[in-house]
Amino acid sequence: MTTAPRPLMILVAGPYRSGTGDDPRKLEANVRAMNEAALVLFRAGHLPVTGEALALPLLEAAGGARPGDALFQEVFHPVAERLLSRCDAVLRIGGPSVGADMMVAQAREQGLDVYGSLADVPAVVPAAAR
Repeated sequence: MTTAPRPLMILVAGPYRSGTGDDPRKLEANVRAMNEAALVLFRAGHLPVTGEALALPLLEAAGGARPGDALFQEVFHPVAERLLSRCDAVLRIGGPSVGADMMVAQAREQGLDVYGSLADVPAVVPAAAR
């Protein structure tokens, strides 16, 4: 396993709506999968983030009624795009997702590392070893 010289801010990108039919249980399962990956990254010494963690509370505050409505379009992907501009890398998880694939493409355009699995992400060198 390689090591990262410092903690990276890593966007976890995976399906949110894809393949769910907007079923709330399936949406929640997709968020859970991203959060579980984020926890592994955190324990490896990184700062993991998801667009959902920021966008979903904003949508709730704005009164969004359902995934895909006008407020969703205004907030959801733009939040992830703004967040990505602050990240060092992207971890792409899960199955098909147009949105997650957009994040990967943008990350590559920005010259960021893109990881296809948790095993590919280097752990952080402990501060005492630096």
